Amino acid sequence: MQIKKPELLAPAGTLEKLRMAMLYGADAVYLGGKAFGLRAFGGNFSREDMQAGMAFAHAHGCRVYVTVNIFPHNADLMGLPDYLRFLQEIHVDGLLVADLGVFMLARETVPELPLHISTQANNTNWRTVCAWQQLGAQRVVLARELSLAEIKEIRAHTDVELEMFVHGAMCISYSGRCLLSHYFTGRDANRGSCAQSCRWRYALVEETRPGQYFPIAEDERGTYILNSKDLCLLPQLPDIIAAGVDSLKIEGRMKSVHYVASVTHAYRAAIDDYVKNPQSFAVRQEWREELAKVSHRPYTTGFALGPTTADDQIYGSSSYVQTADFVGLVRSYDAQTGRALVEQRNHMRVGQEIEVFQPTGPLFRQPIRVMLDEAGEPITVAPHAQQLLYMQMEQPVEPGTILRRDSAQAAGQAKQ
Repeated sequence: MQIKKPELLAPAGTLEKLRMAMLYGADAVYLGGKAFGLRAFGGNFSREDMQAGMAFAHAHGCRVYVTVNIFPHNADLMGLPDYLRFLQEIHVDGLLVADLGVFMLARETVPELPLHISTQANNTNWRTVCAWQQLGAQRVVLARELSLAEIKEIRAHTDVELEMFVHGAMCISYSGRCLLSHYFTGRDANRGSCAQSCRWRYALVEETRPGQYFPIAEDERGTYILNSKDLCLLPQLPDIIAAGVDSLKIEGRMKSVHYVASVTHAYRAAIDDYVKNPQSFAVRQEWREELAKVSHRPYTTGFALGPTTADDQIYGSSSYVQTADFVGLVRSYDAQTGRALVEQRNHMRVGQEIEVFQPTGPLFRQPIRVMLDEAGEPITVAPHAQQLLYMQMEQPVEPGTILRRDSAQAAGQAKQ
């Protein structure tokens, strides 16, 4: 039986991240405009950037879905019909909505545009999924609280497209609907302004002892009682595809270019490997290493294999880990001179060993032997963020190639 290859859906917080996601293997991206989405601080797209992103995506055979998943109050509805008409004019491939009123408004205003139901709509059972399909939804994004067994049961009752998160951060809330941020800071997570209160350090204060803080789970920096591990379901790909999921979604519109490229590349390779030869599929060590190189919290399977436990939380201060640092991005390559034009993203100096991570070409390592500034003068250190420089490469490289170094190497040099 031929296996249907699922869509790989990557986050695009900015135009640069959109381009990188597609270069590194995404079939589609999701993004937000300056309003009506749930990531007000994620970079987001002006109308001009959105048009440019659409042109780039469609030229590369990729799809773009736009988030309109705010939970609006009355005042938030102002300007929404005009915005929806703009999205239709630039030919976006789908709208991601959570609110029933926004859904119906979109059906009335831009009936040609496919509608996807956000995970924030709490899609936890097949009856709900069927109801959205009957209302005209093309796709439903499943709640993160579902197990693979439950997803398989939902698929048995409906033929609407199903999308699920397979990788990235998990907030402490119910399907992304959180009140902590608004309660503590006045910033409403359900209207796009999450303060990430679940990542803060917390302590207990007893009523008669103001100013005395009692750790809940102690280490030298405090405690993180609401800090979830990050989701990683790459090893579960065979079961996810067998459950009938149509789109595999990576979380991370606020994450770095390095994160988007690396995670997308690993899942692209794994999906292609499985579909090509499912009987012999095995998780490769190189994919695990790739996912370890980006900044992340320790990984968990979330709810996919059953209810979560205390092991899915982080109670200490060592939340983020990574094994590599992103130091440069190749803008172009001159085959005659063997030099790449590189945009610096972190400290680089002659003598460092770097790893060269390409969209489609081979991964290789080399020392930095020659760096030149834009005037062609030799330099030993690239001191300025996003400085352009020329670097001699030992092999040809593609535009969009990421240069990185081992985090341990960087830590050792920082102590020198």
